Amino acid sequence: MPGVIDDPQARKHYREPRQARSRETLQRVLQAAEDLVTTDGVEELTMTRVAQRAGVAVGSIYRRFEGKDQLLTALSERTLQRLEAHLAARLDDCEPSLPGVLDAFAHALAYSYASGSRFIAGLLPGQAVGLSERAARTAAEVRRLLHEAATPYLDEIRRTDPHAALDAVARTVLGACVHAALRPDGLDDQDSWSWYADQLSDMTLAYLQTPDRR
Repeated sequence: MPGVIDDPQARKHYREPRQARSRETLQRVLQAAEDLVTTDGVEELTMTRVAQRAGVAVGSIYRRFEGKDQLLTALSERTLQRLEAHLAARLDDCEPSLPGVLDAFAHALAYSYASGSRFIAGLLPGQAVGLSERAARTAAEVRRLLHEAATPYLDEIRRTDPHAALDAVARTVLGACVHAALRPDGLDDQDSWSWYADQLSDMTLAYLQTPDRR
C-alpha cells in the first residue's frame, strides 16, 4: 500500500514553482501565513498581511494561489506532510521491539503537534479549506506506518485481534494529541509534550499486552 506522502492522486493546492528563487519565495509566503495563523487565527489572515510579512508583492501571491482558502489548504498540506515524514523517520529508526515502536510512535506525534500545536489549533476550525479530507488521509497513513513498524512483534500483542488493537492504538494516540493541541489550557512546551508522550506510550503498551475482557 503506498504511503500518503507518495500518493500520486494527492491534489496539488498551488502551482508548483520551477525556479529555485520562486520556490524560496513560496516557502516565505507559506511560513508568513503560518506565523499569522498561529498568532492571530484564521479569521484575521488576509493576503495583504501575508504579503507584508513575507516581503513580497500581493500580486505575486495571487499568481500562485486563487485566494485565502487555497493558501490555507496548502498550509494544511505542508503541515500534515511534515507530520507523516517525521513519523516515518522516527519509526524507521526506533528500538527494535514493541515498546520501542510504541515509544517512537507516541513521541513522533507529540513532537509534531508540539511544534505546530498553535498553528493546528488555529487552522482546524477552518473546515471550508478541505482540511477534513486531507486529515483523514493522514490518519490512514499514521495507522499504516504503525502497523508496518509493529508487524514483527505481533506475537507480543495479547489482544485477540492484534491488527484491530493497533488501529485502536493509532486512533487513541492521534486523537489524544489533537485534543491536547486544541485545549486552551493544553501543553505549552516540549517537556510537557514529551511527558505526555511517555504516558501514552506506557498506556498503549499496557493495553496491547493485556488480554481482551471476557
